[in-house]
Amino acid sequence: MKRTIAFGGLVATAGLLAAGLAVPAQATGDVATDNLANTNMAARQVAAFWYGEAKANLINATPYGVETKIVAKHVSKGGPSADSKPGIVPAIGDEKKVAAKSKNVNLPKTTGKVFFIGADHQPHWCSATSVQAAYKNLVATAGHCVYDTGKNSATMDKWVFIPGYYQGKTPWGIYVGKQAFTHYDFDVYEDGDRDYAFVTVYNGVLPESVSADRNYEKVWPTLKEAQADKASKDSTPATVGAKMEITEVVTDKVVAVGTAESKKVAVKVADFQALNKGKDLTGNGPFAEGTGADAAVAITDKDYKFDKDSYVSEDGTTLFFRVKDGVSNNRPKFKYFKRTFWANFDLDYKVSGKFFQIGLKDVGSLGSNVGGQGLAYNQKVGKPVFVFGYPSGTHPDGNNAFTGHTLKWTYGKTFAVQAPAIKGEELVGTKSSFTGEGAIGSSWLVNYNNGRRVGYLNGVTIGVSDTDNNNRYDTSFSPYFDGELYGVYKAAANLWSGKIV
Repeated sequence: MKRTIAFGGLVATAGLLAAGLAVPAQATGDVATDNLANTNMAARQVAAFWYGEAKANLINATPYGVETKIVAKHVSKGGPSADSKPGIVPAIGDEKKVAAKSKNVNLPKTTGKVFFIGADHQPHWCSATSVQAAYKNLVATAGHCVYDTGKNSATMDKWVFIPGYYQGKTPWGIYVGKQAFTHYDFDVYEDGDRDYAFVTVYNGVLPESVSADRNYEKVWPTLKEAQADKASKDSTPATVGAKMEITEVVTDKVVAVGTAESKKVAVKVADFQALNKGKDLTGNGPFAEGTGADAAVAITDKDYKFDKDSYVSEDGTTLFFRVKDGVSNNRPKFKYFKRTFWANFDLDYKVSGKFFQIGLKDVGSLGSNVGGQGLAYNQKVGKPVFVFGYPSGTHPDGNNAFTGHTLKWTYGKTFAVQAPAIKGEELVGTKSSFTGEGAIGSSWLVNYNNGRRVGYLNGVTIGVSDTDNNNRYDTSFSPYFDGELYGVYKAAANLWSGKIV
């Protein structure tokens, strides 16, 4: 159940980007929040789901490509504007003044991928980053990588963040989402200007042990009972099944046509004759079908007589014969037919699969392991930003520029952008060759320190655009981070999550 939180009395921290501090103008604005995995047991199930089956769900996940390729345009008038003086929140560990020595861009440990099950019931991922929070437990990404806009903004299922993810590897563990926060206008109206989300996460976990595989098999007389049994196995805490399956079991009991829990099954000619107590096969008995000239044919003793050319196929399943069909030039004419035979058998249902227990160990809070970026809001448009994410997919011209396997970056100044198709009237853009899939949720960092690998989060990619119509994406865009965003952040930043094991 969604609920709205009103908040006020916010305190910003002074820093390099703040020309002066003030409580944001919209500090009493609305924040929408939803539970993701709101109990330890539920969180353990989510972690076990992604670690299970040799991490197949992680490896087979595809980049989330919803609402990424948008027609956007630069604007010189209108666009985003600050609603109060600029403010910042410093990054985790920002007090360490380590000098930058490398001329290369040192990639931040804070960036990773969020994984979830989409509306199509398949695993997908977006980019995201760890940000500063009181309990070092907060992740920032695009709003539509948390809220499914196709399902009335319901939250995605089995949502987790994995910093430094690479081809099934989880170097700092899996962090299960506990509670999601976004702006009321995105939650209700899907407003592109508010397409951002902050998610509190539990302490990370890594697999500690895996029990021996154990097979399961049980037969139930009704489909309803089998489905209930399968559901109970799928929901076993911290258990990963090899996709428990329900299969039909045809018994040897013949039942009447239309009987519930039954199935029409092909049988051999001799078996059908035995089931019908020696009935003449020239009769059109229950479920018998004769076909000739691609049309169903009813054959009875009264209409036709078998001749010596009728015979049963080698596998015993089909009767072939010919019947007299008039006379031509004083010689008999024949039509040739074949017949297969059927009976209605009782059905049971078998639930089967293989499952094992995964032992999980706590590895601590997200921020303690990888740090967390600061936050900047109400900044002037035109500042240079580094964009870090995992772009994937192709440009419109078919060029497959990125695989999504490794973290990439771009650099450029911001400018005002509008994208009416997603109700984005106050967006910011930056020149970038990132393709949309996978790059959604990428972090935009201002004042990025190459030595400490931290800066201030000042945007998240929500889409890409080909603004010069040359069939190559050239612009990424983000909501403008203003005081209302800071309000959403503050609603999430002081909440404790805790451990799941």
